[in-house]
Amino acid sequence: MAACPTSAPIRRLHELRTHDDDQPVTDPAQFIRANTELLAPPLVPEIELHLATEIVPLWRKTEDELEAQGVPPPYWAFAWAGGQALARYLLDRPQDVAGKSVLDFGAGSGLVAIAAAKAGARCVLAADVDRFAAAAIALNRAANNVAVEITTDDVIGTDAGWDTILVGDMCYERPLAERLLAWLTDLMCHRAIVLLGDPGRSYFPKAGVSRLATYHVQTTRELEDREIRETSVYRLTPAMRPGAGPV
Repeated sequence: MAACPTSAPIRRLHELRTHDDDQPVTDPAQFIRANTELLAPPLVPEIELHLATEIVPLWRKTEDELEAQGVPPPYWAFAWAGGQALARYLLDRPQDVAGKSVLDFGAGSGLVAIAAAKAGARCVLAADVDRFAAAAIALNRAANNVAVEITTDDVIGTDAGWDTILVGDMCYERPLAERLLAWLTDLMCHRAIVLLGDPGRSYFPKAGVSRLATYHVQTTRELEDREIRETSVYRLTPAMRPGAGPV
C-alpha cells in the first residue's frame, strides 16, 4: 500500500500518573480496555469500536485520574452523531474516498477513518491531538482489521496532498470552527474534497456547504438533548471563501 501523506511522525504517548497509587500509567490502551466495551454504533453496525457504556463514570474517572496531566475529556469513547452519519455515507457511497488519500480530522474513536478504509481508500490518516484518542484508534483499527495511520499533531494549516478530508461533529466551539473552516476552505481551493458530518452544532456554517444526505441517528440524552438527532452530511463548496466563518 502506498504511504499516506502525513505532516510528522506520531508523537510518543507520555506517561501519566493516577491519584490512587501514584504509579505511572504507561499504557493508555489499558485504560481504554478497562473502561469500554467493543460495540457497534447504531447507524454503522459494520464497525465495532471500544465505547463507553456508562458515560458519567468514565468521564469522572478520566478527570479524577488524569486532570493533573491536562488530558481532555474522553470524546474518543463515544460515537457522535456527526461521525456516525459521515461513516454511514462513506460505506454506502464510497466514490469520494475509494482509491484516494484521506484525512479524518478530529478522529476521536477513529470511526470515520475506519469507514473510509472499509470504503476502499488508498490510505487513511486519522488525526487527533488527544493521545488517548490515538490509542483508541489503534485498538479500533485492529478490531476492524483495517489499515489506518495515526497522528497526534495539530494538522490545521498543513497540506500533505490529501484528496479527501473528512470532519465529523467538530463545529461545537467558535474558535475551533472558525480556524478549521478557513483551513478546510483553503484545502478545497486546492482541489481537495471536504465532507462534513454535523447534527446542527452551533457553529456549523450556514452557507458554503451542499447537503448530500440526512440520517436519523440514535443517541442518548446523556450526550445530547434528545434520543434521535437528525444529522446530515455536507460537502464544502466554493461559496465558502477563506476567512468566512460560521454565522
